[in-house]
Amino acid sequence: MTQDVQNPWHMTALTLFPDAFPGVLDVSVIGAAQKNHIWTSDVVDIRDFSSNKHRSVDDTPAGGGPGMVLRADVAGKAIESVARNGRPLIYLTPRGAPLTQKRVRELATGPGVIVFCGRFEGLDERVIDAYEMEEVCIGDFVLAGGEIAAQALVEACVRLLPGVLGAADSTVDESFEDGLLEYPLYAKPAKWNGRTIPDVLRSGNHKAIADWRKDKQIETTKARRPDLYKAYMRKTGDGK
Repeated sequence: MTQDVQNPWHMTALTLFPDAFPGVLDVSVIGAAQKNHIWTSDVVDIRDFSSNKHRSVDDTPAGGGPGMVLRADVAGKAIESVARNGRPLIYLTPRGAPLTQKRVRELATGPGVIVFCGRFEGLDERVIDAYEMEEVCIGDFVLAGGEIAAQALVEACVRLLPGVLGAADSTVDESFEDGLLEYPLYAKPAKWNGRTIPDVLRSGNHKAIADWRKDKQIETTKARRPDLYKAYMRKTGDGK
């Protein structure tokens, strides 16, 4: 099964730096998928909607404070220039809700996304409220702008579209799919720099391999993401 080429999944990016796109979205399987029309994209330059001859898009924050804020009038015109077509309007911001694999899967099953790439101190709150923007964060850190975050979100979605990855079950055992991090991976050669592949993975015993992988998922998640581990334990009561 492949994505419907008559209605491919479509991404629109609103940004102050249109040259940042497609960026990493133009390479590897993601880039190939766009060339095969499994998904499509377009970019809107927010500065095109400035009424100022200098194409300025920001102003000082009301009430004082550091930095600059993206103006509501400019951002609003840019957003209204884009046909929604049932797509969610997502604002990439550090104060947004954490992006999860569950939300990525939901977005991948829809018609696409519109991503608004923030800059400066942020976007006028009235715009966020007026257009019911979904605020999303890709991690507990701050970037100079939303372009990298937007590309990360789009890549996460596109790789789940039918026909993008070689095998239909390629994403089944990945991190976060069952609430746990992925198990350790090994490949040839069997011995490298004095280190060997665990014997169980060369045993041919599929049940033993599956059990070992599950144990490692739980062990790794408990050590690195105690928040996920606790949630998994509450849900299943499984683990060690």
